[in-house]
Amino acid sequence: MQQSPRAGRAGDVLAVVSQSGPTVSFFDAASDQQVGSVEILAEPHELCFDPTQRLLWCTTSYHAGYYHANSGRRTELTVIDPDTRRIVEVVDLAPEHGPHGLALDEARGLLYVSVEGSADRPGGVVVVDTRTRRPIGRIDTDAPGPHWFAIDPAGRIGYATNKEAPFVSVVDLGRGILTAKVEVPGSEGLAVAADGTAFVASPYNSTYADTEQPPPGIRVIDGRTASVIDTLPTDNVIMPVHLTSTGKLLAGEVRTTPDPESRLGRQAPGQLTVFDAATRKQLGQLDVGLFPLTITSSPDGRLAYVSNVVSSTVDVVDLETMQRLACLDIPKLAEPGAHGLAYIPRPA
Repeated sequence: MQQSPRAGRAGDVLAVVSQSGPTVSFFDAASDQQVGSVEILAEPHELCFDPTQRLLWCTTSYHAGYYHANSGRRTELTVIDPDTRRIVEVVDLAPEHGPHGLALDEARGLLYVSVEGSADRPGGVVVVDTRTRRPIGRIDTDAPGPHWFAIDPAGRIGYATNKEAPFVSVVDLGRGILTAKVEVPGSEGLAVAADGTAFVASPYNSTYADTEQPPPGIRVIDGRTASVIDTLPTDNVIMPVHLTSTGKLLAGEVRTTPDPESRLGRQAPGQLTVFDAATRKQLGQLDVGLFPLTITSSPDGRLAYVSNVVSSTVDVVDLETMQRLACLDIPKLAEPGAHGLAYIPRPA
């Protein structure tokens, strides 16, 4: 008899950012009921849970707006206790600004935070000690706006995707240096497999582009040769990419039609597209909310969570049956809404 996808999840929690809330809301992973929320600084974006310190990190990127249209860059990371749902500390990275992407090396106690460039330095990645919660280094990525960042499970290699630069930055985490630039025509979300292979959404969202863009898809980058070895085609431009513990590659496709009154266009339901990361074959597709922006999954790889920033919802999907189990409504004051996600297992 097939086990229920909810089995064994009592006490687990899903954390969800509302960018305009501005809040982080917590939902019981077994019942989908909201169990609390925390008000935080304006414009929270991404989340990362550190199970060793049992803390939740949240980036606040801008004072208002988003990457291509904002009123100025923020400099803070908010550290949250997910059990008491209280703010532990606000870490100021100034003069670094525009923090967005988060990647955790749990074994070494290091958190990598992508930051945007300025007149006197390129964009890069700030290295934070998760025990002291203080910056201890910086790695230049030689691009103005590294937005998403991911590392291989061994903590050896990191990839930064760049909306405005025609390459993906590859960094050696041990030496703290940029080692390669992989030619990619602008890029969005990414995920990295155990062997160092990176799966990168490209090109960047054509809604923002002034010129014709190449066909959308997932560029597969070989970490050993720092080169694109394959492309997984998709019907629409992709924003988030996520790799589950069971080897399924999840991509969030954005569907839009032109709208003269909105730079984001007129939104149609987005699409979750699932591939087998090993064979690179498509396994299935499912309609989700408007403008899927972040994807995560449960530790066992059974459930996917897709946050949709325009509809401000989170779709909960059973990846074995490709059925939607629930749709969570995330409070917002205005657009944009639901953004960053983190799955938090219950305390041992």
